Amino acid sequence: MRAWFLLLLISGAALADDAALLRCRDIADASKRLACYDAVPVGAARAVQSQPQPSPEQFGIERRTSKTELDAIESHIPGHFEGWDARTRIKLANGQVWQIADDSSRYLYVDNPKVTIRRGALGAFYLDVEGSRGSVRVRRVQ
Repeated sequence: MRAWFLLLLISGAALADDAALLRCRDIADASKRLACYDAVPVGAARAVQSQPQPSPEQFGIERRTSKTELDAIESHIPGHFEGWDARTRIKLANGQVWQIADDSSRYLYVDNPKVTIRRGALGAFYLDVEGSRGSVRVRRVQ
């Protein structure tokens, strides 16, 4: 889907640039004509660069706010962490709060563990905690 949007964006810029190419073609002085042609692709490059970049703060809720996507984020759980039960809420150092979305439970006794939350299939998110084997499905609540 993003590829089609990018193609549409570039083709729109290309159509606008066609008029500029026609204007450049009519310039008699060779150096001015060359300078005119050199300036034409700048519009297409600006159109591609103006797309918003994904931000870690929006990870997990970007479908509500934006069409950009990250594959994963990394953070840590501040303080002592003893694991989770079903529906446990986990607050990360970056301020995000994630809730366990399945009935799993795991007991860990670690301090300030690093975590990775990665995107799975069909809109799912998975939490990997340093020192734990396997992943648990989560959903962002804040």
